[in-house]
Amino acid sequence: MPGRRLSDRQKARILNLQDQRRQRLDERAEQVLATCEVDQPRHGLVVVRHGAELAVEDEAGQVWHCLARQNMGHPVCGDRVVWQASGPDRGVVTAIQARATVLARPDYSGRDKALAANLTQLVAILAPRPEPSTYLLDQYLAAAERLGVKALIACNKTDLLDAQGRATLASLLAPYERIGYPLIWLSLLDAQDLRPLAARLAGETNILVGQSGVGKSSLVKALLPDLDIQIGRLSLATGLGRHTTSTATCYHLPGGGHLIDSPGVRSFRLTLDGQADLEHGFRDIAPLIGHCRFANCHHDQEPGCALKEAVAAGELNPERLANFLHMSATLERSNARH
Repeated sequence: MPGRRLSDRQKARILNLQDQRRQRLDERAEQVLATCEVDQPRHGLVVVRHGAELAVEDEAGQVWHCLARQNMGHPVCGDRVVWQASGPDRGVVTAIQARATVLARPDYSGRDKALAANLTQLVAILAPRPEPSTYLLDQYLAAAERLGVKALIACNKTDLLDAQGRATLASLLAPYERIGYPLIWLSLLDAQDLRPLAARLAGETNILVGQSGVGKSSLVKALLPDLDIQIGRLSLATGLGRHTTSTATCYHLPGGGHLIDSPGVRSFRLTLDGQADLEHGFRDIAPLIGHCRFANCHHDQEPGCALKEAVAAGELNPERLANFLHMSATLERSNARH
């Protein structure tokens, strides 16, 4: 059964409660900082966020249970922060260092809410079931382009495919390979299949996105053979218990780099600031913009449309264009409402 839509009054009430809770936690952080012995500022990495509770890993690899100081923003996994110790294994985050990238989604009020910071690679996970959606895939890839991070496509559960099924899926994904997105086929039934993906993840700060049921959780476990050890270490250090299995967490990859696992990504959707933002998200369409005969071309029935001509010449995938036009129409309707 689909979830019941919240009324504007309910949304406002939720936001008000969240603001009140945040204010209490801010005050708590200030009290801790005011009563503790002043410690030299240190640098660290946010590896767990559970509400206002943070786990910060220092430069020596020790994990500290921290609160965030008032009016400094809201740290998320992947953030580089400045913090001060407030006691044994305890600290207060006093500043968020400049973010290179931030992945966000709208909250109840429509404001962007950060999910993860300083990503360098987004991995779109597909599987034979649920049936792959190129529209959703194009949203993920457009988000990566807008963030300025690498993107790759991983097709999981290939053991469910027969020869014809694999050929059909390969045909669907071939246009993405042609425009430069790496494609990896894998099955968790064969440990060897993980090697190409693990090699791509090494040295990057990664996040996995994909529909429910494509096997993201199983893939995380396979990529992190010491997952239970990492979760236990974080739970012991922070006192957050096993909540680390259901909250945003930044894990160390065996080959170097990080993997951020965030529940918020399960409902991630592309947010746009305008038409130019959308155009930038399609690497095969962006170079064609401005080359149509008419400056106000809608890329529909107008003559001399550069995008339609590219499709006719086999240089642009028609489904990619259809997805782009659908997103453009959705953006136009959203702007009209506001």
